[in-house]
Amino acid sequence: MEKSNEKYGAYIQILEEELAPAMGCTEPIAIAYGAARGREVLGALPDEIVVEASGNIIKNVKSVVVPNTGGLHGIEAAAAAGAVAGRADLLLEVISQVTPEQQKEMRRYLEEHPVRVEFLDGELVFDIRITLRKGEDAAQVRIANYHTNIVHIRRNGEVLLDLPVEADDESGLTDRSLLSMAEIYDFARTVDLEDVREVIGRQIACNMAIAREGLTNSYGANIGQVIRATSRPDDPIAKAKSAAAAGSDARMGGCELPVIINSGSGNQGITASVPVIVYAREIGAEEEALYRALVLSNLITIHQKTRIGRLSAYCGAVSAGAAAGAGIAYLDGGGYEEIIHTVVNALAIVSGMICDGAKASCAGKIAAAIDAGVLGYRMYQQGQQFYGGDGILSHGVEQTLDNVGRLGKIGMRSTDKEILQIMLQT
Repeated sequence: MEKSNEKYGAYIQILEEELAPAMGCTEPIAIAYGAARGREVLGALPDEIVVEASGNIIKNVKSVVVPNTGGLHGIEAAAAAGAVAGRADLLLEVISQVTPEQQKEMRRYLEEHPVRVEFLDGELVFDIRITLRKGEDAAQVRIANYHTNIVHIRRNGEVLLDLPVEADDESGLTDRSLLSMAEIYDFARTVDLEDVREVIGRQIACNMAIAREGLTNSYGANIGQVIRATSRPDDPIAKAKSAAAAGSDARMGGCELPVIINSGSGNQGITASVPVIVYAREIGAEEEALYRALVLSNLITIHQKTRIGRLSAYCGAVSAGAAAGAGIAYLDGGGYEEIIHTVVNALAIVSGMICDGAKASCAGKIAAAIDAGVLGYRMYQQGQQFYGGDGILSHGVEQTLDNVGRLGKIGMRSTDKEILQIMLQT
């Protein structure tokens, strides 16, 4: 793709928008961000916090440990962390600079002040409204559609910000409809690496650091360590899979290291990058090949998730695992046909894996998604593939991605509601 092509700059901008740093699972961090911004507007530590959240937010915050809180988890902990110690200017790293004394203050705050959680039943999948009160004063912040998208701010009766909100509206971001599999492949092959070196280099450094942490220390169910202990030590795919799972182990377990996210998710950022990085190092790939493979994997993940939405009953690791398989195929010298068949084959295998919130088992789902991505590639290497008309597959990769998007965004809406009801009963 020529630099003069308008899509060239758009693709770089999409990478820069999506590959952002975040400490902790992004849904509780979005709540902490909203609470921190709300405290700024209120001008004082609130006596009371009310968090209204859509079902997918509740689902993804219920069971995950919030970092820098001393092991606290859930919506109440995220809101308290943001209000007590958050720095809204740090966005998704809002609670990255918490001190030990502030951790103690969070616990005292939760013991002494009410933090109420209410289900927000509306048309938006991603919707958070945080109200903070101090005496007669009140402030409210609303975040909608993506994690840092504040659309409404009010202090007492004065509206300070009020942006129009429509379901899934991401008009503040670069147009994702510019993406296509063919042009993603062309861009990955031809992009001037200096234009992506900073964003991809940061992803390599951060996501490999948390993978190493998960392989070294105990978090959650230690899926990464289990894979490592039960696999051949010379198996590059097992090493890639275990490292990615370990990164999720640590992230879901409250590790305080930042992750470079993809499509609003740290687990998706880990899945799209770590297997590709580990595999490249195992086979001795050149740095240029690694960077191009990561550009490919990240953009393919974003391209899939654009159709599905940021939050869904459809597990995002499936999209990222298929993309990681494509990145591995690229590292092996695969061309466009290998890339698209890898993705389609992988989606035929594991599409429909549910998202039942952020928690320890995400690491296992990441391992399964990477397995499917690699199997999809190995199938094509052996002259095997799934065909249009097989289940949800259609003729042509873009039509198949449309089908998967329809499944995840529309078809699984009722599944999402049932998952939430089950989770709230346990």
